[in-house]
Amino acid sequence: MHHVDPSSAPALDQGHAGTLSERDEQILAFERQWWKYAGAKEQAVRELFDMSATRYYQVLNALIDDPAALAQDPMLVKRLRRMRSSRQRARTARRLGSHD
Repeated sequence: MHHVDPSSAPALDQGHAGTLSERDEQILAFERQWWKYAGAKEQAVRELFDMSATRYYQVLNALIDDPAALAQDPMLVKRLRRMRSSRQRARTARRLGSHD
């Protein structure tokens, strides 16, 4: 079983404006490799961050809109933004389709 150490995430230059908090850096590290954790993602979120899945996704959505997160890991943040956009489009299509 391989567990990732969120503290192994690359640290931002602390002299840089708009740096991420340690928790935000750990969330990005988790999103990079959450699939390595055993069990459900929601369970890992509760154990690692002591928050509900709903709260985690609220924090994550705000985080991926943060320019500091984009600077820290552009490929991950862009992928997470694309995934969020496709989920929003799917929800909108379902809502529009249900009114026929």
